[in-house]
Formats: sequence, C-alpha cells, structure tokens
Amino acid sequence: MRRIAVLVAFLFALGGCDSGRSLFEVKAVAAGVPSLAPFFAEDSGLGRDARVRSRAVPGGLQQGDTPGLYGGTKQQGICDVERLKRFLTAPRNDRKAREWAAALDLRTDEIPGYLDRLTPVLLRHDTLALNHDYKKGKAVPFRALLQAGIAILVDEQGLPSVKCSCGNPLRPFEGDTSRISVRFGDGNEKWQGYDRAEVVVVRPAPRKLEHITLVDVQDSGRGIERPVGTTGEADADFDATQRRAVPRLAGTTFGEASRRLAEAGLAVAFRGEEPPPGRARVIASDPGAGTELRFGAYVTLSVAAESGTEERTATPTPAASSTPPVGSRPPTVGSRPPTSSGTPPTSSGPAPSRQPPSKAPPGSVPPASSSAPRSSAPPTATSSPPRVTSSPPRATSSPPTGEPVTSSAPPPVSSAAPPVSSTPASSAPATTMPATTAPASTAPATTPPTPSATV
Repeated sequence: MRRIAVLVAFLFALGGCDSGRSLFEVKAVAAGVPSLAPFFAEDSGLGRDARVRSRAVPGGLQQGDTPGLYGGTKQQGICDVERLKRFLTAPRNDRKAREWAAALDLRTDEIPGYLDRLTPVLLRHDTLALNHDYKKGKAVPFRALLQAGIAILVDEQGLPSVKCSCGNPLRPFEGDTSRISVRFGDGNEKWQGYDRAEVVVVRPAPRKLEHITLVDVQDSGRGIERPVGTTGEADADFDATQRRAVPRLAGTTFGEASRRLAEAGLAVAFRGEEPPPGRARVIASDPGAGTELRFGAYVTLSVAAESGTEERTATPTPAASSTPPVGSRPPTVGSRPPTSSGTPPTSSGPAPSRQPPSKAPPGSVPPASSSAPRSSAPPTATSSPPRVTSSPPRATSSPPTGEPVTSSAPPPVSSAAPPVSSTPASSAPATTMPATTAPASTAPATTPPTPSATV
C-alpha cells in the first residue's frame, strides 16, 4: 500500500510538472520599436512600420490567401527588398547570410531568388510567429507576438517570412495558443487595443498565389491587388465596399471551395488545428449561395466525413468563434489519396484462382485530387478470394472517397443481359452493389477475369 501511495503521489507530481512545462513564453514585439539584437540595424532603411488597429477574426488560424488578412498603403517602399538583398550578398555579411538562410532552410546562393518571390505587406492583426535575433554570430529563435502595423515580407503562400525593419527571418509559430504567456518589456509595452482573443496564426494557402488581396490601412474602402513578388509598383485598386455573392459550393471539395471564396473576396472559417483535407466534400455553406456579403466576410463550410478512412475531418466554426488553434508545421492538404483496389468481375462459372498482385497499367486508377501527393501508405491486402455470385457485375464509376455511390440508371427489368456501362469492369471499385439488388442470371460475364491490382 505504501508503494502504491508513493506511485500515485509521483504521478500527480509528474502531471503538475508537465502542465507547467506546456506554457509557451511569447515575447511581445511592438510596431516601431527597435529590436535589441537585429540582423541589421533598424535605422538602415530596410523598412518601416505603420500604426494599425488590430482587427477581430473568427478563430485564430488563418490561411495565407484570406482576403484582407494583410494591409497595404498607397505609399510604396514599406520594405526595401533590393537593399536587403545587397546586405545579405555583401562579403562582409557572409556569416549573417549563412545564419539567415539556415533559419529559412535555404542555401546562401538561393537568397536572391527567394527574396524576389516575397511580397511586402502590413499586418492587420496581432500575429504569432517564430522570430530570430542575431546574437554572437548565431540566429537565435524565439516565439514572438508581432503587433498589427509591423511591415513584413510574405512568401508565395502568404506566410510571414521576414520582418522588414531589421531583416529578421520569420517562421510559423509552434505551440498551442491556449497556453501562451505574452511578456511585454524592453520597450515593447502593452499596446492600446491588445486583445488576447484577437491573436492569429497564419498557415500557408493551399496553393501558390499569383496576387495578394490587401486592404488599405488608411482607407478601408480601398482594396489592393498586389502581384506576388512586387513591392507596390504594379498594384491595382478595387472597391472594397462592393458586396460579393457567395458562390455555389455544395458538392465541391474543401480546397476548391476555399479557392472560389478567395477569388470572390470572401474568407473561409473552420475550427481545429488544421483545416479539413483539401478533398473533403462540402455539403453546405453558411450563409448560402447567392447571399451578398462585404469584402473579407467569412463563410462557414460544412464538410462530409470520409467513410472507410482514418482521415480526421475538422468541424467548421461559426463566424462568432474566437478559438485560436495552432499547429507547428504547414498543413498537408489532401495528402492521403484513397486506397483503391481492383476486384475481378464475378461470373456464374468457378471462381478464378488467386493470382499474385500485378502492377496496374498506367491510368487505371485516377488520382483523388490534382493537388494531393501520392500516399506512401502500404497497399490494402485482401485475405479471401473474390466472392462468386450468379449475377453479372454492375460496373460503376469510382467516386472520390467520402462521396456516396449513386446511380441514376433504373434497375434492369430483364435477366437476359447485364446492364450496359461505359466503364470497364476491371476498373470497378472493390465495394460493389450487393448481389441481391440485381436479378439472377445464368449468363456468364463477357469480360474475362482480371487479377486484382492494388495501388
């Protein structure tokens, strides 16, 4: 009993220690306040911050292509990308360049091309990021809360990459925002309008962007279309007060729905540490199709759970939510295409002998999504021979995972011949309609059995 009591006390103590270690200290970085250990001096002309009031958003996790996530101004030159490029390629700054590149997983020879693909913007929200100081010849990472109004460079997927005024590299925030402790100090005093519930974390857009849609921080009725990799000289204005209709999204994938909303100047809201998979099927939107909203308004998407997979489906959040979930790495949208296995057609004759898996011919299994990488998961194995029935096979097209199998063709009224289908029987999915739904037939299948193939 004494040993049990000691063990219980140890477990309680261990749980308390774990709880204490899970808190993340975050250093506040105010707009216009010089860094104590910057990569380059704040007065070197690399960039300048602005005075911007943080905006409330539904949920702390925002995609990099969210319309109006970032701001701009009519005045160009909030970031001098060319000067930063000269600093980092100068021989006297070789050591800084190596540390700068390593912090962003780059080689030093990749720095010029990388900078050419970045775009200067102003933060419209207090934003969490992994910042880097330069101390004793090393890049030292630290969790930071960047105040709205700080000028940054974002990459092709809308992720914060560089703090303009000092050239410090930025990476995505790592940690749980529900367990952060913001430390104000060293001149970075708590700013007016700071609200813990309005803190955001930016996740990458599901695709590379051609332009970034900004809002003028001095005139909220003016929108700015800024081509990626430009610094303001090619900006195109638009009327941000114009109402935008919610497009019809039911039946599309989550990735496609997000793209359509962004193109319409609307944003998508969801809850969870990651957005739903890109191939998740959208079943409804709130507000519905045709509703006219202001620029940058949020639309909640409802997605169907995927059957037969272990993929997690995140539940969207209502626009009033302010839950700030965080993940440490960019999400892999639609990274697990569904496993598909071929099944030999059934016939009234004897069951075909089991054959070893053969390599499927090219094009026999369509990809689940154009943007989803091929899965490295092992193939699904079957432990029993194909089921033999007396009815001919019903060929069906293979829908994406998560989409119900439906057919608009009426059931056959005669058992003399199998139903006609334009899809070869060998490409039918492993799960077919039960034999009881088709009339009995003694006619053998016209297509010879094909050995099963697993992709």
